[in-house]
This record gives sequence, structure tokens and C-alpha cells, in this order.
Amino acid sequence: MTVSVAARPYDFALDPAHAALVVIDMQRDFIEPGGFGDTLGNDVSRLKAIVPTVAALIGLFRKHRLPIIHTREAHRPDLSDCPPAKRLRGAPGLRIGDTGAMGRILIAGEPGNAILPELAPLPGEIAIDKPGKGMFWATGLQERLQGMGITQLVFAGVTTEVCVQTSMREANDRGYDCLLIEDATESYFAAFKTAAIEMIVAQGGIVGWATPYAALAAALEVEHA
Repeated sequence: MTVSVAARPYDFALDPAHAALVVIDMQRDFIEPGGFGDTLGNDVSRLKAIVPTVAALIGLFRKHRLPIIHTREAHRPDLSDCPPAKRLRGAPGLRIGDTGAMGRILIAGEPGNAILPELAPLPGEIAIDKPGKGMFWATGLQERLQGMGITQLVFAGVTTEVCVQTSMREANDRGYDCLLIEDATESYFAAFKTAAIEMIVAQGGIVGWATPYAALAAALEVEHA
């Protein structure tokens, strides 16, 4: 049974029996001072501001016992899965693999690579390390979602125009209906977030739908009333 979620470009028909939440890269390296986002010269407080909404969204899916997938952008300690084309860009204060305030930048198992404690996965929730911007490349996630019977994905996380949008586009190409929670995603650049969302919903939802958290919560509460 589907429920209607008020969304752009038109209402989203959510099927809770086949839907999962994807929380993209809510990691200390991107959100806290001293992490990779900070070393790139970004204002990390913009990302920190969405944490309460992301926490509420996770809580909503837990309440309704719906699947949750958490991703971390992470590389092996020897950087064998981090090509120079990714690592050697621009002039950041620190590069991927360098030692920063929270350990080696974007390296699996380092303190900075961890998901924020208030958003941390619970036992039974899927957590994947992804070496790229998208959540499907070199992760095996597609097979896991197929095994779970998932056909719809609700997205949150950072950053909107990079890892979130990349993952949504990958999911769209694989046949998933995708819904982005607008106030549970953020960019270091306000204009980039706005542009990314407009690209997602353009042309009749060419990549997917977008809605605020309150609209999704209201629809799920009606469904379980």
C-alpha cells in the first residue's frame, strides 16, 4: 500500500514495504572542525546545522521499522582504492591519507572517518564504506538492496551536489524511485544545494523527487494511523 507524500515536481507515492533510507556520509571528516571539509577551506557549520533533522529522519524510519543504509566515504590505509585523479586535486591544507586532527583523512577506521555519534548506525542497519562519490561503485550495495526487495530510496546527507546527487543519479539509472529530503541535506555552498535540487526535480523529476522532512513524517503518520 502506497502513501502520498507532498513533493516536487509532484506527489511521491511512497511504498513503505519496499523503501529504505540512505544517509550519505554524515562523517566527522566532513562536518567537524579539523576534518577534510575544513581543510578545504569550507564552513563546516553549514553541514552541522542539518544534524537534528537527519537525526529525526533516522528516528522516523526506526520508529516505523524501515531499513536504513549509512554510507561513509572511506579508503584503504594503503590508498590503493584512491586514484591520483581524486587525491591530487587543488591545494587543500591536507589531502586524503594525510594525518589531521582526527587521524588520517578519509581512511577507514580512523576517528574522523566515523559517522557522527548522534547519527551512528544501530545493530542491524547497513553501513558501507564507499571509495567513490556514488554509493554503488565497488560496494556491493546493489545486490544487497535487490535481496531486500527495495525499489525506493529516500536520501539525506552531504554534500547535496556531490555524493548525494551522484548516488541519486546512480540509483535512478538502476531503476530506483528516489526522494530527497531537502532539509536533511546540505552543501558548503548554498547556491550549489539549490542548483542540485533543481536539477534533480527538473523535467518531471528526471532524477527524482524532493520534499521537506515534515511532509514525509506527516505521510507516514497518516499511513500508520
